[in-house]
Amino acid sequence: MGTDHALLEELLAGNQRHVESLPADYFADVQTEQHPGVVAICCSDSRVPQEQMWGVDRPGAIFTPSTLGNQVCDEDHGERIVDGGMLYPIHHTGTTVAAVVGHTGCGAVTAAYRVATGAELPGPPGVDKWIEMLSPVVEEALESGLIDADADEDRIVNQLVEYNVDYQARALSDSDDVPRDVDIYGFVYDFQGVYGNEYGRSYLVNVNGETDSGQISELVPDAFETVTESLLF
Repeated sequence: MGTDHALLEELLAGNQRHVESLPADYFADVQTEQHPGVVAICCSDSRVPQEQMWGVDRPGAIFTPSTLGNQVCDEDHGERIVDGGMLYPIHHTGTTVAAVVGHTGCGAVTAAYRVATGAELPGPPGVDKWIEMLSPVVEEALESGLIDADADEDRIVNQLVEYNVDYQARALSDSDDVPRDVDIYGFVYDFQGVYGNEYGRSYLVNVNGETDSGQISELVPDAFETVTESLLF
């Protein structure tokens, strides 16, 4: 165990600032129950601020599970099932919108791509489990004709990120555990300027299975037409 607790002190000091910044009634409406309108599964990555990316500054608005590679399913005795972090709010808090949020430069997708093209699993086992689950998605993507196989690795990975968002959104829509009246959206959070020059923009790439950017642009207000870009062929 380490003996330098500087980061612990930073955490405690940060929480102190958080407490001091909150209005007296900040938790008043969610003291005993929650009814988030959206459950958004993001990749487990420190660069993806799950609530701030939507401009949310109140508790109870978004249910925020995360997994490596924003994967919506887990394995249970050899069977793939939708992760409980996704299903709990849908079944128990009245949540009617599910969002899958990938991000540019995803390390999990990068690892899965390298494994799919001959590299070893990165380890340790708790990480490898998720990479092994993601690798077939990457293999499917590489055979789909939607990925530029002649591009450099960064470009391929970012295309795979978008493909994976579509794949995970499709897994939700195909699951009997997700009611048909739940809207499913797919986004790619871009903090690298891959889709455009607005860092931190969430690009809408899937709406209830629709992935054509032209069709999606017709579903959003004119002010947001530029957030419906796609990297896929």
